[in-house]
This record gives sequence, C-alpha cells and structure tokens, in this order.
Amino acid sequence: MMKKLMMTLMMVITFSSAAFADKYVHNDSVLPVAAKSVLKKNFKADVSLVKIDRTLGHINEYEVILTDGSEISFDSKGNWKDVEVAANKSVPQGFVLQPIRDYVKRNHGNAKIIGIEKDSRNIEVTLSNGIEMKFSHDGKFERYDD
Repeated sequence: MMKKLMMTLMMVITFSSAAFADKYVHNDSVLPVAAKSVLKKNFKADVSLVKIDRTLGHINEYEVILTDGSEISFDSKGNWKDVEVAANKSVPQGFVLQPIRDYVKRNHGNAKIIGIEKDSRNIEVTLSNGIEMKFSHDGKFERYDD
C-alpha cells in the first residue's frame, strides 16, 4: 500500500512539474497571431528563440529573440510589452509614439531609442546614451529615471 502511494505521488510530482515548466521553441509557430503580425510588420530578422513563461500551467509571457539580437516580450494574447535592440540600432518607429520621438529628437539629438517598455502606469524609454525616461501612455514626458 505504501509503495503504491509513493509511486502515485512521484508520478503526480513529475507530471505537474512538466506542466509548469517553461518551454523553448526555435520558430514563431507557438506565438499568438497578434505577436506574429507585430514581428512581421516591424522586423526583418527571423525568430531565433521563443521562451514561453508559464505560471501554474498558464502562459504569462512570450519572450522572443530575433537573429539580429533584438528582444521582444509579448503577453499571453500577443500584445507587445517591451522591445530591446542593439545599441547601434533603433526600436522600430511602430512601437514609439510620435510625441516621444519628438521629445527625444528635440532634447537628446542623435541618441537612439534602443528600448521601450509599457506597463499599466507608463512607458519607459531607454536611449543609446544610457538615459532612461518615463512618459505617459499618450506620450507626454513625465521624468528622467535613474
């Protein structure tokens, strides 16, 4: 009896840990349609790796790395959350509101936007010169971040 109980418990632990494990894929086949569309519209590079983050068996996030080194995170529905590119590149304009682009150009000259992250409160922008700024969701400058 004890042996069966231990065997059953071991099987439950094995199967449950597999259901909660992150998954890695080397193409975009696992991404929601919305995420695939964002990638196709904004990037020329191919998908190198997709990490599917799970919590309690539910997908929280897709982390995508492209062959050019760009990294994009999507929520479970395929909405982008953040984008990072190499320091010699710029985040594609489709991710950056015009007022943010204007503010950066006006106040930081030749600096490129190499990172952008949006959450429920604001949009954070990282420049190639290391400066980080916060903007409202409609693109109004709020503050410099440290």
